[in-house]
Amino acid sequence: MKVVGLMSGTSADGVDAALVNIVRRGGTSQITPLAFASVPYSRTLQHRLVELSLRGQVAEICHMNAYLGELFANAALRVIRHAKCRPAEIDLIGSHGQTIHHLPKGIREPGVGVVRSTLQIGEPAVIAERTGITTVANFRPRDMAAGGEGAPLVPYAHAMAFRHARRSRLVVNIGGISNVTYLPKGGGVNALRAFDTGPGNMVLDAIVREATQGKRTYDAGGRMARRGRVDRALLGELMAHPFLIRRPPKSTGREEFGAPFVQALVARRRTTRLSIEDVLATCAAWTAEAIGSCRRWVSGEIDEVIVGGGGVYNRAIMDALRGVFAPAPVLTFDDCGWSSKAFEATAFALLAHDMLQGDCTNVPGVTGAHHPVVLGSVVPGRAGVPILQARRPR
Repeated sequence: MKVVGLMSGTSADGVDAALVNIVRRGGTSQITPLAFASVPYSRTLQHRLVELSLRGQVAEICHMNAYLGELFANAALRVIRHAKCRPAEIDLIGSHGQTIHHLPKGIREPGVGVVRSTLQIGEPAVIAERTGITTVANFRPRDMAAGGEGAPLVPYAHAMAFRHARRSRLVVNIGGISNVTYLPKGGGVNALRAFDTGPGNMVLDAIVREATQGKRTYDAGGRMARRGRVDRALLGELMAHPFLIRRPPKSTGREEFGAPFVQALVARRRTTRLSIEDVLATCAAWTAEAIGSCRRWVSGEIDEVIVGGGGVYNRAIMDALRGVFAPAPVLTFDDCGWSSKAFEATAFALLAHDMLQGDCTNVPGVTGAHHPVVLGSVVPGRAGVPILQARRPR
């Protein structure tokens, strides 16, 4: 099957679209990348999405759901053109959507107990209508309905791509939020450990925007951070954040590390006379050390660390990671034959494909769900084209 995966992460900076070919062999899906396209959001749209996640009104959420559906559809069509294919040749789209709120701990309601919830927008009906391709979306809610946190979900794909018979690997994704997947040597999906470790690019990007009044949106290459000095007192306070010492399963987002958190950091900079470069250097070190603190929840050797996501392009973070994990080598997804930028979109192509095979693609030991479940909701594509019949979940 040829499948398009669509992803927009916590940084809310654009849509990544990956076209892959997936072949089923012996109950395992094997993935071959075909094309990749990234469609950036304008600064105005990025700002609207960040505001939406904090103070969104229902009318704006309603509108943006449909609007992002159009942008996601455009991204899918773009990557199909890049591959010199026609939409009629594509079997399936898997769309993560854009998370605007995520409440994994839930809220207790009378008569039903704790209600966990998450909201990703980017209407899949619009994607299916514009492309004519059957679209799978809304991957997180079923895991939450089964008692899980709905995240992280990409570890399922990490296991397919990076597990090794003789080496135990820590796979690190540094997007807006950082997460890790520990793959013990010779182990399968059910042997892995995975969880969010805390902020990645999201806090760094927000500090740059706040300090430059929006003139810059991120620290390109980590250059500003590399000019700064790590403030050990501030780093110690950041490392004491309650999320970092919470036991897995755990996931997080803007609700915990969004605008109020960053505004407090910027205010701290003014009262302590730290430069913006010092704050960025400290937060880059914090990102790396928070990732390194995963070892308190991981039993076993780490023979290799493999890093993907936008954070691989921040040299301050990568230098700090090499120090944290020495002497274990720190590699990138690209070093291992995968694209750092395209992998998360690829993961949702895989999740969509395996959903239609009837596979349970959550990992209960990771999300905290009571049992394995089939993730995703299906919107049919072209009229007269049958949806693949899912097998009974194993």
